[in-house]
Amino acid sequence: MRFLPCFFLLTVAVLPAWAGEGDPFGVDAMAPLKPSPQLAARVDDAPCRNALPASALTAVDAVDLALCNHPQTREVWASARAQAALVGVAQAAWLPRLDGSAAATRFQYDNGSYNRTSAALTLSWLLYDFGQRSANVENARQLLNAAAATQDATVQSLFLAALQSYYSAQATQAAVLSALEAERSAREGFLAADTRYQVGAGTPADRLQAQTALSQATLNRIRAEGDARNALGTLANALGFEAQQRVVLADMPTMPAELAFQKEIDALIAEAQARRPDLRAAEAQLKAAEASVDLARAQGRPTISLGAGPSWQSSAGVITQGGSVGVSLNVPLFTGFDTTYRVRSASAQAEVRAAQRDRIRNQIALDVWKAYQSLTTATQSLKTTADLVASAEQSERVALGRYKAGVGTVLDLLSAQSALASARLQRIQAQLDWNVYRATLAQTMGALDYTLLQPAAEGRP
Repeated sequence: MRFLPCFFLLTVAVLPAWAGEGDPFGVDAMAPLKPSPQLAARVDDAPCRNALPASALTAVDAVDLALCNHPQTREVWASARAQAALVGVAQAAWLPRLDGSAAATRFQYDNGSYNRTSAALTLSWLLYDFGQRSANVENARQLLNAAAATQDATVQSLFLAALQSYYSAQATQAAVLSALEAERSAREGFLAADTRYQVGAGTPADRLQAQTALSQATLNRIRAEGDARNALGTLANALGFEAQQRVVLADMPTMPAELAFQKEIDALIAEAQARRPDLRAAEAQLKAAEASVDLARAQGRPTISLGAGPSWQSSAGVITQGGSVGVSLNVPLFTGFDTTYRVRSASAQAEVRAAQRDRIRNQIALDVWKAYQSLTTATQSLKTTADLVASAEQSERVALGRYKAGVGTVLDLLSAQSALASARLQRIQAQLDWNVYRATLAQTMGALDYTLLQPAAEGRP
């Protein structure tokens, strides 16, 4: 048994170097990348942004800030890295265990005393377990896949929420401009009515009606300005700042001349079911549950282990050295039906995961259908409101000219001004709807990234 002390020294020398490795299984490479900088088609490779840009805030800036500053992105990323570490925990079961022990005892008697010291090094290695470790590693890997897909789904949800807040803030600012223009038109109409009244060509009723319309336009402008301030506060909060943070928005982009995005709805649904991260997460969770069933079955099967190690003892000046090596077989003959019910529980959990996957698949089809129809409606509304604004502006100019010339009534003028203000607001709402529903359709298809913020191209939603 002379080799045993050598074995002890070799193991003690090698172990510290091995144990000092930070990531021997390479699980860091398995974890997903950080959310924001790695999204597809990001405009640059800059790190996460934590402060508002010096220039006007664009949609890309808003998304960057939301993804970098929102606690939920840090939460899902940390959860994914934690699950990656659990893959390492599962893989560790394939390696041997090495344990050291030492003891010192002093014995005291009436006629004297003596000391006893001992030390031992034990190597234990599970050689065969009928699939327990394989099932455990597969379970951990699938849960890591689910965590990565959940991170993708969360990032896309935050992406969409940031865009909705940004587009809403832009729309409220456009509504303020529209209200200012309506107030200007109402003031011009009031001045025309007042002028006619002063020269005796108009009635007091006409002047009062025009004044009422001006007051109403002023009130609408005040309310629009309040809505705009609230929208900016909501946007600042979504970006991770306090509501009173001053935010300057970029101008609303010009709508593309061609709004071609039409695709077969069946193809869109099929593409969404292949790309949606929440469905990928559900599939991975189902596979993890199936691996848990295999693990529960394997836990009721025999195991074969190897044990070896040297020992050393000094007692009353007598030194002894020894060691042992052996193979053990453990056969669970009766476990109180523990294995039976573990398998039943794992099988039922797998059925739960399968049902959840099917429910998500059906929900995806509904999400895509509704988003597609909403975008179709918004696209048609966008084209129609452009014509509506053009005709309302022409009608308002004609009505004002006729009234100033004395051939039109104040009611005609007020009606034309009201129709123009309404048409402008409908145009703003149509632009907001188109931007939001376009992003919503991309999110329901699992394709929401920075590509959406590039100039719209034919065939892309």
